[in-house]
Amino acid sequence: MPEEDRFILLEPGAARPGRVPLPPAFAVKATTADTEGRLSLLEVTLAKDIPRHTHHRADECIYVLEGVLDIEFDDRTHPAPRGTFALLPRGVPHALRRASDPPPRVLQISTPGGWERYVEDLFAAGPTVLTAGDLDPAKINPVAARHHITYETGP
Repeated sequence: MPEEDRFILLEPGAARPGRVPLPPAFAVKATTADTEGRLSLLEVTLAKDIPRHTHHRADECIYVLEGVLDIEFDDRTHPAPRGTFALLPRGVPHALRRASDPPPRVLQISTPGGWERYVEDLFAAGPTVLTAGDLDPAKINPVAARHHITYETGP
């Protein structure tokens, strides 16, 4: 496909369509298909904490647009206010937590791509990945494994 055919321009608040409708807190801006597999880009409002997990193939980049995010990386918690950038390299466990009200809003870039496919699979699984309304690592792992992600299930 010619490069000019891959041009995307999204109006404010717009998102790319996917195979599964996502809530407004997950706005896909560039899909894996859009970038020929190189990356995926989402604008995410972190309404729920993301438990400690490891990406085995993808590097994850986070840029905080609004609010404060706590990033647990390498057994330390780093406050990340608006304007903060973090590179979370594959193979290193990390967690993301809300540290402000309203919750933080971030740009999330995954390289190589695939993050939006994982998010779609989680939402397709529905409440089966939750316990008492929170993400349950043991229940997420069967979905996450297909995307080379592992959530820690121990204390």
